[in-house]
Amino acid sequence: MLVLLGFAMVATFMALIMTKRMTPLLALILVPTIFGLFTGAGLGLGDMILEAIGQMAPTAALLMFAIAYFGIMIDVGLFDRLVNWIVRVVGHDPAKVVMGTALLTAVISLDGDGSTTFIVVTAALLPVYHRLGLSPVVLTCVAGLANGTLNIVPWGGPTVRAAAALNVDAGEIFVPMIPSLLVGLAVVFVFAWFLGLSERHRLRREDPARWGRPEQRFDAGSVTFGEPLPTGTSGPSGPGAGVGLLERTETTQTAAGPDMSGTALDPDRDTLRPKLFVFNLVLTVVIMGLLIADIVPLAYLFMIGTAIALLVNFPNVKKQAEVLGNHSSSIVAVVSMVFAAAVLTGVLTGTGMVDAMSQWLVDVIPDSMGPILAVLTGLISIPATFFMSNDAFYFGILPVLAETGAHYGIPAVDMARASITGQPVHMQSPLVPAILLLVSMAKVDLGDHHKKVLWRACIVSLVMLASGVLFGVIGIYN
Repeated sequence: MLVLLGFAMVATFMALIMTKRMTPLLALILVPTIFGLFTGAGLGLGDMILEAIGQMAPTAALLMFAIAYFGIMIDVGLFDRLVNWIVRVVGHDPAKVVMGTALLTAVISLDGDGSTTFIVVTAALLPVYHRLGLSPVVLTCVAGLANGTLNIVPWGGPTVRAAAALNVDAGEIFVPMIPSLLVGLAVVFVFAWFLGLSERHRLRREDPARWGRPEQRFDAGSVTFGEPLPTGTSGPSGPGAGVGLLERTETTQTAAGPDMSGTALDPDRDTLRPKLFVFNLVLTVVIMGLLIADIVPLAYLFMIGTAIALLVNFPNVKKQAEVLGNHSSSIVAVVSMVFAAAVLTGVLTGTGMVDAMSQWLVDVIPDSMGPILAVLTGLISIPATFFMSNDAFYFGILPVLAETGAHYGIPAVDMARASITGQPVHMQSPLVPAILLLVSMAKVDLGDHHKKVLWRACIVSLVMLASGVLFGVIGIYN
């Protein structure tokens, strides 16, 4: 009964948000509550959910102050130059912009923290997407795919959990999987390229006057479609020449896109602190270094960073409150989603649904499939890590599967390697706070994100699993 209720609860939740019958926030609260009552938990649901909220509190604090910190950095102009540089490199070709999204996400994802990656990528590229008329869902799709694929780095979390659960070395799991990781990334870039081509065709179809023929000039300057801006120019000569693309101050729509007035990268915003650029850059680099070194709790790290950034950039107390207030809506949106997700995880864990689902997965595997149990573990990890937390899968299901595999001579390290191939799908789960942050910052509906990303993430996971078998690091034993 618990197995049926567990899968029915997850299926109902997914159906409601993907058909837009209910917002993710409400679905995360109401659906688990209703199904939890069917288990007979009654008033005990309150204690289960409060316990889960307590476990989520550090994550919520991290997201709250990370959003505040990077919001301040956007306000003071730290990312303006980065966006300007990216625009010059990728030009105005949608395919190149989307490919640039994949590359930037992949590079930043090396820090192992999805939330930080999504904050930086969204801050740098969302204005470019808006300027060119690209769909923000494409941004969240590509960023989610690239980050999910790189989530198997040893300091990212899943690999460490698998190593701890099976008592094997994390390096022994990850290093042999590097070729599979590279193959997975190649698939991500292929998806990014075709998504970019699709956006290019859509824009040409919807606005042929602007995007028409590839050779058609669309700016008053010497820039053609698909070419980067020449260094030090912004298109037409005159008042706007000699400054960055995002520093133009025209108030009308141009062929190169709308100006940034009134946006987070408004070149005339009163929060700009150009004289403190070096300080803010150094502060951010130090915070990123400490984040990677993992010597200070991340929530506290961003608390300190936010306090220093506010104090130095905005010494006036009234201005500090105003700047924080400007980001309050983003903070509330993300933190509320995190605590709402605690309702789902609390019910899954507290009612015993997770344990029952785990045992069912093990029981349904026939003995005849024992020799390919490592491959089956990889296949199971794809839906399992989407429906439940990494902790639940790696500390609940994986040890049972590994013990079963040992009877067929399958090394624990093979089981561990197979288990991490489901991470591209896991990172799209509403149980992952980072993905809630991404869709919130990009102002994308979670259901729309899932429609575009889930099947692609499944393919990336399957390709990583298959390549692991082909490279001989995930074995099939007779």
